[in-house]
Amino acid sequence: MATTKRVLSEATRKLLLGYQRCEVTDHRIYMRMSDREKNAQNKAILYRIAEDEKDHAAIWRYYTGKEVKPARLKVLWYGLMSWLLGYTFVIKLMERGEYTTGKVYQGLINEIPEAQTIIDQEQSHEAELRDMLDEERLNYVGAMVLGLNDALVELTGTLAGLTFALMDNRVVALAGIITGVSATLSMAASNYLAERADNNPNAFRSSLYTGIAYLVTVFFLVLPFLLFPKDMYLCAFVAMLVVVLLIILFFNCYIAVAKSVPFAGRFFEMAGIGFSVMAVSFVIGLIAKYFLGIEV
Repeated sequence: MATTKRVLSEATRKLLLGYQRCEVTDHRIYMRMSDREKNAQNKAILYRIAEDEKDHAAIWRYYTGKEVKPARLKVLWYGLMSWLLGYTFVIKLMERGEYTTGKVYQGLINEIPEAQTIIDQEQSHEAELRDMLDEERLNYVGAMVLGLNDALVELTGTLAGLTFALMDNRVVALAGIITGVSATLSMAASNYLAERADNNPNAFRSSLYTGIAYLVTVFFLVLPFLLFPKDMYLCAFVAMLVVVLLIILFFNCYIAVAKSVPFAGRFFEMAGIGFSVMAVSFVIGLIAKYFLGIEV
C-alpha cells in the first residue's frame, strides 16, 4: 500500500470510484463462484482471484477515501449466467471488460504506482483462467451446443420448405413439432451411442443435455407459427428468421468468449450454412407442391 496519499483531480477520483466498485463487485462474484465450485483446485484459484480483486479495491479505497458497495444486479446477473453457462464463460467475459488499459488507464500509472501492479496481476489471471477450461459444466454446454446447432440446420430447412408448401401456420407448427420431437429423440440417442463408443461414463447426461438443447431450439423456431394467425405465414417465417439469427448470434458469442476464438468468421459460416439449407428446402417445397398438386 502506498504511504503518501496524493491529491487527485475530481475526474480521476470519479474514475477510481468506478474501478473500486468494479473490483468490489468482481470480488463478490468470484467468491460466490468459489463457494459453489466442488473441484478443489478450481475452488482455490477462484478464491485467490477473489482475494486479488479485494486487494485491488482496497488500493482504490485508499485514494478515494470512500467505501462502495457491489453492484447487486451485476452480481445476480453473472451469478445466473455462471449457473446456466458455466463459470469459464463468465470469467472470460468479466476479464475482457474489467479495465480499459488504454491512454486513460495508463495515465494513472504515473499518478498511482499500484496501477501497474494491478495490470500485471490481471495478466497473470488470464494465464490461470486458461488452465481452468477443464470445467465439467463446459463439457455439458458443448453437448447442448451440439443439439442447438443440429436443430438450427435441420429444422430451419424443414420449416422453410413447409411454410411455402403448406401456407398455413397451424399445419406448419404441427409438422414442425412432430419433426422436432422425433429429431430430438434421434439426436439424443445418437449422441448417447457416440459417447458410449468413446467410453464416456457420463454418456447419458451428455445425451440428455443435447436433447434438451435440441427441444428448446425447436420450441423457439416453431413459436412464431403458433403466435401469428394461420394465414400470416410470411410474417411467421420472417419472425423465425430473426429467431435463427439471434440463436446463431448467441451461440457464436458464447464460443468466442469461452474458447477465445474469432467471432465473425464462425458467425457468418454458421449463418451461411443455415440459410443455404433454408433456401434449398424452400425451392424443394415449391417444386414438391407444384408436381404433387397440393393445395392447402
